[in-house]
Order: sequence, then structure tokens, then C-alpha cells
Amino acid sequence: MIIDNLIIDNELFNTYFACNLDKCHGICCVEGVAGAPLENQEIDWLQNNVNNFHKYLDKKGKEAIEKIGVYEIDLQGDLVTPLKAKGECAYLIWENGCAKCVFQKLYNEGKLNFYKPISCHLYPIRVYKLVGFYHLTLHKWYTCTAAFEHGKHEKIPVLLFLKDALRRKFPNQVEKILEKTNY
Repeated sequence: MIIDNLIIDNELFNTYFACNLDKCHGICCVEGVAGAPLENQEIDWLQNNVNNFHKYLDKKGKEAIEKIGVYEIDLQGDLVTPLKAKGECAYLIWENGCAKCVFQKLYNEGKLNFYKPISCHLYPIRVYKLVGFYHLTLHKWYTCTAAFEHGKHEKIPVLLFLKDALRRKFPNQVEKILEKTNY
């Protein structure tokens, strides 16, 4: 489906999803071959605010930022979050056996004005930039099996679950998207 400058895969309209941290423990921030994709304005924010969040990182996260910087370039040439030595996102902290985003935690505590990278907020939707368009696709990764099952059980469509993230990334189109989904 095409809405304004968005190409939205049909699968996004009929797939259910709802994070279930009790089952996955935030494994999506732990596994993978590269960090989360970053946008240029996010990198600017990270560089300008490193002193505001650095002290909240764990030891390995601090080491990664000091060695690599607030972002890195992956093998495909994309700008991504840096990784700790064992492959976890440098911005991941552990609380009660669950991986959590330091930015989301600090935002929720009123200590930062940055929620988390938009690619993380939108997951499992992946956004690809095309000439004049954005292509929204569904990324199915085994780490989120519990989230797909939970969403199906609770009857929460992926687009509804991610409406706040969609509003953040595509504020002018989100109501049109939700209208097309009959939510």
C-alpha cells in the first residue's frame, strides 16, 4: 500500500506483535551482527549529549564509547550504535536480568529528552529510504518469536503496537496509516 511517500508492505497490516520482555529479556539489544541503525540527527544528539548519559552506562558500554565513539559504521556502510566487546549494544544496561536501553530508562525518569534511536522504537518495522519514498517492511527475527505470539494472543496488530513510534517518525502520515487499518 502507498500512503503519501510511504510504501507499506501488506504484511504490516495483518501481522500481530507486542513485546514480551518477560519472555525475551530484551535479547534484540544483545544479539546481531551490528548495532541499531542511526539517523544523522541522532548522531548529532549523541555527540552533543554524551556527557549527559555516559555516567549511566555500564563499564563495557563506557569502554565501547571511549574506544569507538557514539556510533560506528557497519560492514554495509550504515551508521549504527556501537557494540560492546561481546556484541551487545553499547547503550544496553542490565536490570533484573533484562536488557534495557539506557536512553529509554533515562527518558522515562525525566533525565533525557531523547527516547531511543527511532530504528529501535520502530522495531520490528524496518524503514528503507528510496528516492522520494520510505519503504516500511516487517523484519521477522527469531528473537521476537514471543512478541509475535503475544501480539497474536492479545490481538494487537504491529501497526497499532508501534503507533507512537510511527507518530515520531511519520507524524503527518500516521493517522492515514491507522485509518487504513481500521483500528
